[in-house]
Amino acid sequence: MRSPPRRWRCGELGLLFTLLGTLCEPGSGQIRYSVPEELDKGSFVGNIAKDLGLEPQELEDRWVRIVSRGRTQLFALNPRSGSLVTASRVDREELCAQSPLCVVNFNILVENKMKIYGVEVEIIDINDNFPRFRDEELQVKVNENAAAGTSLVLPFARDADVGVNSLRSYQLSSNPHFSLDVVSGTDGQKYPELVLEQPLDREKETVHDLLLTALDGGDPVLSGTAHIRVMVLDANDNAPLFTRSEYRVSVPENIPVGTRLLTVTATDPDEGINGKLTYCFRNEEDKISETFQLDSNLGEISTIQSLDYEESRFYFMEVVAQDGGALLTSAKVLVTVQDVNDNAPEVILTSLTSSLSEDCLPGTVIALFSVHDDDSGENGEVACSIPRNLPFKLEKSVDNYYHLLTTRHLDREETSDYNITLTVIDHGTPPLSTVNNIPLKVADVNDNPPNFLQASYSTSLTENNPRGVSIFSVMAHDPDSGDNARITYSLAEDTFQGVPLSSYVSINSDTGVLYALQSFDYEQLRELQLWVTASDNGSPPLSSNVSLSLFVLDQNDNTPEILYPTLPTDGSTGVELAPRSAEPGYLVTKVVAVDKDSGQNAWLSYRLLKASEPGLFTVGLHTGEVRTARALLDRDSLKQSLVMAVEDHGQPPLSATVMLTMAVADRIPDILGDLGSIKTPTDPEDLDLTFYLVVAVATVSCVFLAFVIVLLVLRLRRWQKSRMLQAEGSRLAGVPASHFAGMDGVQAFLQTYSHEVSLTADSRKSHLIFPQPNYADTLLSEESCEKSEPLLVSDKVDANKEERRVQVSFLFR
Repeated sequence: MRSPPRRWRCGELGLLFTLLGTLCEPGSGQIRYSVPEELDKGSFVGNIAKDLGLEPQELEDRWVRIVSRGRTQLFALNPRSGSLVTASRVDREELCAQSPLCVVNFNILVENKMKIYGVEVEIIDINDNFPRFRDEELQVKVNENAAAGTSLVLPFARDADVGVNSLRSYQLSSNPHFSLDVVSGTDGQKYPELVLEQPLDREKETVHDLLLTALDGGDPVLSGTAHIRVMVLDANDNAPLFTRSEYRVSVPENIPVGTRLLTVTATDPDEGINGKLTYCFRNEEDKISETFQLDSNLGEISTIQSLDYEESRFYFMEVVAQDGGALLTSAKVLVTVQDVNDNAPEVILTSLTSSLSEDCLPGTVIALFSVHDDDSGENGEVACSIPRNLPFKLEKSVDNYYHLLTTRHLDREETSDYNITLTVIDHGTPPLSTVNNIPLKVADVNDNPPNFLQASYSTSLTENNPRGVSIFSVMAHDPDSGDNARITYSLAEDTFQGVPLSSYVSINSDTGVLYALQSFDYEQLRELQLWVTASDNGSPPLSSNVSLSLFVLDQNDNTPEILYPTLPTDGSTGVELAPRSAEPGYLVTKVVAVDKDSGQNAWLSYRLLKASEPGLFTVGLHTGEVRTARALLDRDSLKQSLVMAVEDHGQPPLSATVMLTMAVADRIPDILGDLGSIKTPTDPEDLDLTFYLVVAVATVSCVFLAFVIVLLVLRLRRWQKSRMLQAEGSRLAGVPASHFAGMDGVQAFLQTYSHEVSLTADSRKSHLIFPQPNYADTLLSEESCEKSEPLLVSDKVDANKEERRVQVSFLFR
């Protein structure tokens, strides 16, 4: 009857010391169970989840699994109950043969922690094997004159069970001539011998049939039988004798097939057929007969197949020498196989992490592996190593397991892939080694912000650019990979002159190309300061900023603007007065112009395009001053027309023109008399109105001249009567004649006399102004001035102003 599986507990230390010779220590990392053989699949072995300190459902969550080397998996984990169960039928004899203690070792891996636990399961023998003789029938020969007490070797039985279930005794069927004796050998095996109790008489009985029974100690007792036929022979006085009772030989496992190992020798003093010996194996196992052969005549033992230390370390056999008279003797032969370093170490990767995050902590487990060498002694001792220049190390775990750990933080940007060379070498002579490559990829972590190639950028754009034109391209680099290196560009929120920058420029979020959203005007906007942000798509995202200065370059898109002479909004034209007495180089007027552009585009030059009297006036190239080129002559026309051009230095150059009208006269009547000849272009629809305006102006001018003439006559009469004027006549004689205008013998001192007349299409807007003049000299004394009559009807004009020179300017439409 099979006993239920049972787990050895620490409280049973005394029993464990006696039966198993093992120790259960809390925290030792070794878990021990015992279970009888031949259990059905799925039978309970132990509560592995409890012994690991886990809940049953955590077995799957933590990826707990069984790892073992080169062996059919005998046990499995039940994730529902958290138990260790049998994966198949377990046969102790198949696993451990005749070993008194049968232990199956494997490891439990908690993969998410890269932690491994050793598990030891003892397989308890049950009485499931019968004792078995190699031959069910055997013939034994004995001389008829053999003395009482003579022993005859009988075949022995084998029982695959161990302990109390193994072979315990033999029984012989009842026979008056023979009895049974059992001898225990040095190997612990029980050998039966047939002992002659009474002399034999071949003439009475030539054959004796006996039944030999082998019994084990199980419950119930199992047995096996063999039929022994004893043949009674004629007399043979001397039995063979081996030179040694036991032969021993030690050979290396790599000897060639057919090598002679040793020679067994027996002697027999008899002569003839009774002295001729033959050798044979007795009770040999199949393994013996398949590995060795024995020369029946010479007694030489040789190999017929290769020896393997890892398969069998020694071979025990029995050799029998028998003469022709059926007397025999036996000797033991022990062949010990010596280990040779013929097995390279083996590496078994139990758990491997192919990818590791670069922010993992030092000491993170990358791989768990075991090493094994089938050789023994120094040949089976191994050493593991990896290159020293790598940020990894090896750490020994339980049994022959090793952890591969990190020694410092990894940097994917420095090294993204590792190919770790694991070298395992044994201590044999010569040493054998195995090389394994463990690949490892370093997974990226978003630990690097994007970096711009420059600390700042600047670019320029010519004004009047098309909308949507590409301005500039910025580029940032992120040493990370994947989404962590995918960069998105944006502009920082800001305003310029109260307007968001996003209304001026935009940026392609993928390429970093900046585009103008409007046409820039240098005269309104000369510089933009932008901040470009580069952000990656990591989690969390990292970003960096860079400044970008955008300069708007001037383009020659503005024509020069003439400030003076100004053209009134009513369309009138200005007239400049040039006295006939002007010397060459006399400054008549100055054209003032500006250009809204800058630099070379704003450099202005002035030139004379057309003149009614060529050579009379010159224009300053850079100043715009209009001066007389020569002295004015009487034949020179009263009205001079000039067309001037103001041109910048842009490419292409832009220009503006202005038309100047010059009045050449020393006397006002001359100017007024020629007013009718000054024409200005008008629109066809205004011709009639202009005609009436000209007539009105002429009438007013005539009345004005008449008034002036009458006034002068009155003033001259008074002057003649005035003694003061006679007394000062001598002083006036030193004044240049050019400063006077004579009329009826009266000299008047006129230095500047200015009229401003504006005529428009609307007669209601026409006006005549007598501005306040500037005086350089005075003809009359202050007293005489106080007595003078006003020159104009207006009561706002003082009497002293009537004697001063007036500068006249006429504005005509």
